[in-house]
Amino acid sequence: MTGVLSAELLKLRKRPATWLIVGIWLALNFTFAYLFPYLSYRTGSPTGPDGAAPPAQLLAEVLPANLVPNLLGGYPMFGGALVLILGALMTGSEYGFGTMKTLLTQGPRRIEVLGGILGALAVVVLVLGVANFTLSAGASSVIAATESAPGTFPPAAELARGLASGWLILGMWGLLGALAGIAFRGTALAVGLGLVWALVIENLIRGTAALLDVFDTVQRVLPGVNAGSLVAALGAGRGAPGVAAVVGGTHAVVVLAGYLAGFILVAGLLLARRDVT
Repeated sequence: MTGVLSAELLKLRKRPATWLIVGIWLALNFTFAYLFPYLSYRTGSPTGPDGAAPPAQLLAEVLPANLVPNLLGGYPMFGGALVLILGALMTGSEYGFGTMKTLLTQGPRRIEVLGGILGALAVVVLVLGVANFTLSAGASSVIAATESAPGTFPPAAELARGLASGWLILGMWGLLGALAGIAFRGTALAVGLGLVWALVIENLIRGTAALLDVFDTVQRVLPGVNAGSLVAALGAGRGAPGVAAVVGGTHAVVVLAGYLAGFILVAGLLLARRDVT
């Protein structure tokens, strides 16, 4: 499996789509988590939901002490959608290019191929999370120095908890994309249906949960709702799309971990039992 993992990491480094997705996510997170709120604070001009906040609150949210909740606010929806695309590309493109069959004829078993792909996805998600934390820490430090505000970061335990939570959320969405790529044997349908689920269907269920008890029950086990609840448990919430404390943090971690295990199991069964032609 080590050889497959190394090959998958090499392919990811060489694939322009990987760098495009990473660049878009880092740029989006920096823009909406730090640039727009800080510009709103400096100019006094409303910027989205932050426009209604007092200037002191706007500044406090972009300081180092608020790094974890401010950073994780975009993970449940936009960050998850981008990583879902990456996961679908990693598996679906193997069918589109006809390389899955070629790979399996070189010796590795199907489960080893899947382990290498998912291992590479886990590494990329971890690197993406560390890069995001590093960029955000730098941005918040610059703002604190510019405004002569406190530059103290949260305790190491809180930073580790935030990084692990982000890895869990993005990993879950990435595995969903990888599973869809295997299930549909391509990228187009996997990406399309995955984004429709993440950005449309879950929002529709959330919107009707207050009207019908059955939808309220359903939403408590949805991946996006639990991702948003986990982020809300860490302090994020105001103005962040998809972030709401529908369930508790422990419940959210258990459900997301269950999705991780379930996606891996189903992907393994599909890849092991189906013809790859």
